This record gives sequence, C-alpha cells and structure tokens, in this order.
Amino acid sequence: MPRFAANLSMMFNEVPFLDRFDAAAKAGFSAVEFLFPYEHSPDEVGQRLHGNNLTQALFNLFPGDWSKGERGFAALPDRFADVQNSVQQALPYAAATGVKRLHLMAGIADRRDPKAVDAFRRSVAWTAEALAKENIDLMLEPINPRDVPGYFLNDFDFAASVINDLKMPNLKLQFDIYHRQIVHGDVTMALRQMMPMIGHIQIASVPSRNEPSAEELNYPFLFDELDRLGYGGFVGCEYRPKGKTAEGLGWFAPYAAKSKTGARP
Repeated sequence: MPRFAANLSMMFNEVPFLDRFDAAAKAGFSAVEFLFPYEHSPDEVGQRLHGNNLTQALFNLFPGDWSKGERGFAALPDRFADVQNSVQQALPYAAATGVKRLHLMAGIADRRDPKAVDAFRRSVAWTAEALAKENIDLMLEPINPRDVPGYFLNDFDFAASVINDLKMPNLKLQFDIYHRQIVHGDVTMALRQMMPMIGHIQIASVPSRNEPSAEELNYPFLFDELDRLGYGGFVGCEYRPKGKTAEGLGWFAPYAAKSKTGARP
C-alpha cells in the first residue's frame, strides 16, 4: 500500500502553516510534503515535523518571486547562479527534516529555444550532482500548461529523455497523476512504462484538483496498480480540499492505518 503524504501547502489551510504538521498527524498521516518551507526557520520546521513523528517526503527548491510569476530558474540561461543559490538555501532544511527528495522547478521558458534546453540540462546535471553528495534525489516534475502557462517542463516524454540521457542515479521523475492526465492521459500505461525512473507520485482529482475521490480517474484502481508495480515510494496528496480538509478525508480512511507502514522513508 502506498504511503500517503499530506501536502501542507494545499491541505489543512484552516490553521497556520506550522500547525498543519499537528493536523496532518492527527488525521492519520505519517508523512508530509509542501511546496516551500522558506518563510520559517529550518529548526521550526524540523521541530514540528519530528515532534509529530512525521517523515518529510518532499519539498521544492526556492523558485524565485512567486508573486511576480517566477516558477523556478533551471531553464533560464541567465539564472544559473540562482539555481546554485537555491540548493544552498535548501540544504539546512534538508538537514533539519531528513528529506531525501527535492524538486527543481524549470521556470517559464520556451522549450523550442535551444538555449533554454541547454540551460535546463546544465542546471539539472549540476543540481543532481550537488544533491548526490547529500544522499538526496533530485525530482523533475512536468506541469500542465493549463495550471502554469508557459512552463518549460510541460511534457513527460521530454522529462524522461533528460533523465535517460543524463544517467545520474539520483535523478528521478516526479509523476503527478493530475498533471499527467491533463497533458497526456494514458496514466496507467505511463506508470507501467516509467516506473523505473519514478521517485515520487502525487494525486488529485481531474479536472477540479480536489480530493482524489471522483471525476475522471479511478484512484482505488491506480493505488492497486502501484502495488502491482511494486512502487515503494510516497504518494503526495497535492490537492485543494473542497471544504475543511478533515471533512474531505473519506477517501483516505480505508488506507490510513496501512499507509503508516506502506513505504520506505
């Protein structure tokens, strides 16, 4: 059974960020993820995490000024220094949480531009090498163009080609089922094909991005498929609750007890 990680950037928004660790543990989660921890100190985040006996599944490297539309730097030829700085900024949080997976955002850029492609490959290779020294995997996540127009990494096949070409053991695919369904569909066959390179999975309903309990996708089937494929990683619950988070956890109830022992850290 996959081990579910509550996404604290989207879930439990009824309480301040640091209090969401308590709320996730109370709801039965044994792992969490979030987008960015950088508004709080590494010690604050680590204390809340470990105080609730939670595992940190994932977080993102610093993406720039989110309010101004920045979504990372990796594909921006003149922002390589920002990529490097984002790794140094993340490492104290990685040490405080024990996280083993970090996501590098690509940024807003045209994938038809050879300079952007070269910048992305350079950034990915450098970051993966730097994180390997810390025993951390680097995640690449394709994001659909409906949610983030103009995002450079908007194709799963291109992401897979970069991973295959670079052949770095700690470079993995972050397979968000929500994004996959919108961009390409054919979720189950893609999971079967790409499983050897998948390092993290995320879920949400399509098209609403609410609880994974209705609409286009049959999540009970997909969870069983992950078992059939031998997936031992985390499944991040990166969805927006329709109402209060706890009231929408009916989908999670059958898995709550089993999820505590269903994945490696």
